[in-house]
Amino acid sequence: MNATSSGSSTPLREFFRGVSFLFKGFRIWVSAPRLMFLGMIPAAIVGTLSIGLFVALIVAIEPIAEFLTPFADDWDELPRAAVQFAAGLAVIVSSILIIVNAFATVTLMVGDAFYRKIAGHVDSRHGSPATPAPQGFWKDARRGLAEGLRLLFPTVGLALFVFALGFIPIVGTVVAATIGALVGGWLLVVELANIPFESRGMHLTARRRVLRLSRAKSLGFGAATYLVFLIPFGAVIAMPAALAGATLLTRSLLGEDTLVGNTDALAEPAEQPPAS
Repeated sequence: MNATSSGSSTPLREFFRGVSFLFKGFRIWVSAPRLMFLGMIPAAIVGTLSIGLFVALIVAIEPIAEFLTPFADDWDELPRAAVQFAAGLAVIVSSILIIVNAFATVTLMVGDAFYRKIAGHVDSRHGSPATPAPQGFWKDARRGLAEGLRLLFPTVGLALFVFALGFIPIVGTVVAATIGALVGGWLLVVELANIPFESRGMHLTARRRVLRLSRAKSLGFGAATYLVFLIPFGAVIAMPAALAGATLLTRSLLGEDTLVGNTDALAEPAEQPPAS
């Protein structure tokens, strides 16, 4: 099932191959600009709300940090300020993790129809497209909500772990941000791969199993997407490309990527006139 590469591949090389799928996803703008633009609409709606929540968090970060560090109330001003600063930074880093993954989950639910068309377009451009199983809207919505909640619990647990790391002097924030990007990227790729895997009749358990078989490649795609999503409004522009990239990644993992490297095919019009 895993179409991995030759024996000369290393985890680092596979990681960067995973990163490349995000850039290949951006190339889908060439063959389907209107479809990709439509994919930005739900991302813009959810992204605006997400940024609003994050701004509200930043505005209220000082009282939040004070609330989380009652043990420092009797300390001298300098150490109290230092621990409150660390607490505030830890809250921000852990909150980013939750906001990014919640953004992906909610956006995929809101824009389900658009993103299924993007995934279908990618499959059709690369041959042997998957045949979606007949499913109803409410069945898809219930399954998407249930799987989103199942992914939310590890995200919250990771956020708490990242928050705790933020209190480690000097290196804590750097380590917390790095772990957040890597593990958060893993959770993100599991979420983004939902539609292409589901169109092949493979749901959360099977999806995780396949992604784990090429963990470095999957993690490369997820971490790169996570970092792009951190750019203000970058997630809005990148969301359609991320879904396209996740579809290409899915094809690679399932051995369907014989034309993935053919970038010329991405630039061709969607339909070719019959030969005369």
